[in-house]
Amino acid sequence: MALPGLAAAILLAAAFVTDVRRQRIPNALTGGFFLAACLYALLSGGWQQLLQALLGAAAGFLPLLLLYVLKGIGAGDVKLFGATGAWLGIAAVLQLMIYAMLFGGLIGLTLLVLRKVRPGSRLACRSSFPFMLAVAPAGVALWMMVD
Repeated sequence: MALPGLAAAILLAAAFVTDVRRQRIPNALTGGFFLAACLYALLSGGWQQLLQALLGAAAGFLPLLLLYVLKGIGAGDVKLFGATGAWLGIAAVLQLMIYAMLFGGLIGLTLLVLRKVRPGSRLACRSSFPFMLAVAPAGVALWMMVD
């Protein structure tokens, strides 16, 4: 596994631990990994590679910003995908995002079935879980597709 993939895996693993334990992904984690990705890109490929890292960050950050505004996910998740995009690039972060949403939908549906809650009821609206429970298997799926 190349350094960008390894860095992204470490970032996702650390975010998983903090999100599950504290339901929070620290800014120091996402910001540090974002800055490290930008520095790595600049040193390994110059300004063009830095631009690619920034475009990857934007591809991870901007779509999830809309979900944050709609109160679907937390701000830490948005920043996490931005930092991950800086390491992995546009295509991989969008693929990760799609997988995470699919896993998130499956987890949400499972919670509704297990709680025997009708969609649209007040209790259904309170059914939530750390998004990293969906992002972690999405990361594994992405890794399996690449290797």
